[in-house]
Amino acid sequence: MEQSDRYHYHVIRRALDEIDASEAPLGLEELAARMDMSAAHFQRVFSRWVGVSPKRYQQYLRLDHAKALLAENFTTLATADAVGLSGSGRLHDLFLTWEAMSPGEFAKGGAGLTIYWGWFDSPFGPALVMGTDRGICGLGFAEEFGADWAMDDLVRRWPRATYVEAPDRLKAWVETAFGVSAAQDKAPLYLIGAPFQLKVWEALLAIPSGHVTTYSEIATAIGNPKAVRAVGTAVGRNPVSWLIPCHRALRKSGALGGYHWGLPVKRALLAWESAREDAG
Repeated sequence: MEQSDRYHYHVIRRALDEIDASEAPLGLEELAARMDMSAAHFQRVFSRWVGVSPKRYQQYLRLDHAKALLAENFTTLATADAVGLSGSGRLHDLFLTWEAMSPGEFAKGGAGLTIYWGWFDSPFGPALVMGTDRGICGLGFAEEFGADWAMDDLVRRWPRATYVEAPDRLKAWVETAFGVSAAQDKAPLYLIGAPFQLKVWEALLAIPSGHVTTYSEIATAIGNPKAVRAVGTAVGRNPVSWLIPCHRALRKSGALGGYHWGLPVKRALLAWESAREDAG
């Protein structure tokens, strides 16, 4: 990120923390005062970074927004490709290029694999990104549970791999993924998981930005309609948070359900995407 983007990121991160911690909506003047900024300047900075006004963004953050998404932007995965939805989201379009380890390679726990990692700023707090020579294989957020927890969580998934801190090797992919770079090349994904997990993650990739689906719909889409609980587990084990949009999977009731990196992060992800879709 450029210096101005880093500054704006930290301002908005603090503002989102204030919004998330408040039980009632915060007015523009109050939010600006908490950021030690004038209302007009804060409004410009916030709108530039998030895409909508602070007032509008708080509407997206409300818990009932998930229910509204389910009612108005529900994606039936069985027909998503037929109607062209799977490629309509701007974020989704970045991640259509992906490949997976073979089941045999996965069973080795990453043995013989070199995984590069680094920490990066994101709109949702510090992001730990991991990748091989083929693409991004891991992305987690540290905002809720801390950097050590995020690192341990991802490393445990591939315990026999060799880990090398090398953020420069990942920087171009990460900047494309978070929209900092306007590069034409897509950020490739290299998925490391069991065959059932890969099916679930592939179904998640078919959910466009600004839309949601349910765990039961995912189970039906992969040909296992009774495997709703197993689908939920596989969603939770998604190693590439946000890029494989597990945050777009909700319960039938419209409740958010769980989220591996913390429910406040899931709510912020959905709100961010909704803001981007409406602003676009």
